[in-house]
Amino acid sequence: MSTVTTDGTVGLGLKRVSASKLPDQNIKRADTLSILVDVSSCIGCKGCEAACTQWHDLKPPIYPHESKKMFFAGYESGPGLLPNLFMYMRFQEGETQRGITWFITKYQCMHCGDPGCLKACPSPGAIIQYENGIVDFDHSKCIGCKFCLSGCPFDVPRYDANNKPWKCNFCIDRVSAGLEPACVKTCPTNALHFGIKEEMLIRANKLVEELKKRGFDKATVYDPKGVGGTGYIYVLPHGDMPEMYGLPKEASISPWVSLWKGPIKVLGAIVLWGTLLGAFLQLILFGPIKVGKKKEG
Repeated sequence: MSTVTTDGTVGLGLKRVSASKLPDQNIKRADTLSILVDVSSCIGCKGCEAACTQWHDLKPPIYPHESKKMFFAGYESGPGLLPNLFMYMRFQEGETQRGITWFITKYQCMHCGDPGCLKACPSPGAIIQYENGIVDFDHSKCIGCKFCLSGCPFDVPRYDANNKPWKCNFCIDRVSAGLEPACVKTCPTNALHFGIKEEMLIRANKLVEELKKRGFDKATVYDPKGVGGTGYIYVLPHGDMPEMYGLPKEASISPWVSLWKGPIKVLGAIVLWGTLLGAFLQLILFGPIKVGKKKEG
């Protein structure tokens, strides 16, 4: 089974599968990959968004929408993620100690180290996490229950007309061939960096130190531990205001996911089998229940 190596060769060994205990825990683990988003260097050109759309051959709607029933105005390409728009650039204006500031964010699936979508999914194999950390969907096994959306703290998966979820797949076809993701390839300001996560975190911390020297005292690295860290890590100049970038301050998996996949699931199984056992004993001990004819008055 192939793995990620330091020379850029990337394999697709499985790490975790939804609703399953596979794969075997003896499988050799590979280095986790990551994309570093340096918000301080981003100019909001949306080149990454265009590259993503082109590489995946997506056809997002053009606003005003063709149906004329929807109109959207602003710097953003639309109101948010879509089944045919895996990533988009968010623009938000806000006030800080440095005055009016643009909060520009590249937004897509975060490829969590501990994916809430995978934990919530009840369909075996519908959501896959590879050894290198990439989280992807297998639509042939998806049952369209939308539990993955309820398990995602970043509100990412979007469903198409066939009730199938879509999101950024980290350009897994390019990465598996030793290439960098399309968004990283096209960035003109070097705001996106791709590589092994440990190396990206070292680079991110250095960028934070430089920002603090420039007066951004609240600069920080966004890599929330509540989801086991993320495949996309961000350098935020205003790290005390992640919500202005469209990022949750305390990203974590809803406790309901663990509850219904744990105690409630066991309780439900007990109730189900108890009911079947009761019906079986009723049949054996007393025979089938006989329903008498209704007397006519």
